[in-house]
Amino acid sequence: MFLQPNVSVEEFNTAMASHGWCVFSDAIPAVLIERLREDMDAAYLIRRGIQQKNGVDVNTDGTLHHLVDFPSFIDLLREMYCDNFLKSYFDGNYILNSYGGVINMQNKASYVCNIHRDVRTFTGNIHMMLNMLVMIDDFTLENGATYVLSGSHLKPEKPEEAQFFQKSDRVVGKAGSILLFDSNLWHAAGQNQTESVRRALTLTFTKPYMKPQLDYPRYIGYDTGDSLPEGLRQVLGYNARIPVDLNEWYQPPHLRMYRPGQG
Repeated sequence: MFLQPNVSVEEFNTAMASHGWCVFSDAIPAVLIERLREDMDAAYLIRRGIQQKNGVDVNTDGTLHHLVDFPSFIDLLREMYCDNFLKSYFDGNYILNSYGGVINMQNKASYVCNIHRDVRTFTGNIHMMLNMLVMIDDFTLENGATYVLSGSHLKPEKPEEAQFFQKSDRVVGKAGSILLFDSNLWHAAGQNQTESVRRALTLTFTKPYMKPQLDYPRYIGYDTGDSLPEGLRQVLGYNARIPVDLNEWYQPPHLRMYRPGQG
């Protein structure tokens, strides 16, 4: 389902209900994509060193996690791409659950090449999590375009491998395109058969009351939240924090750690 940014919310909801995924072509300007591309390479060196130091560098080649330490990654969130579609999907506010990336390298398959979905418990029609994949490089059949099994978000069972690869669609697109998909959808990264890397950012969003993979407000800094635009503050989870003492609990609504409107 290839959709342009001016597609209606109703068309988006129809595509998500039937297929479980859709693509917004050329959604992000080239100047930001170039910054993201450069910062992904720099961020990977930092994370790869920690993976190796802590002994978790097997089957993790090209994987990056929690990319909120470079300005370009925050700028991507600041622009609120697809915000009205996400709010429709969640029927209200949402927060960032994880902010990762994949650098798909030739002959270096990581765990993302396995058939998987990004929720451990099948949630059916209850929209608890949504995936966003941002194409930082062109996605082609040769460099490992993602496999998605349309309609598999409607069934709890994992498909057989032969059935999955026989019936899956391949998500191809230009750098700057965005793939949104139901986190119940079974998918897998393809094998990169080219000499060039293929980069993508992989974000997940959830209902605000779900626990994110990293405490982003605490990691970035509570004081920083006061200077952020309200939309960015919401997405990063500043409006859905957990109070740690009675003083933080007993506050007027506009100063509470967990603000009104979070579901």
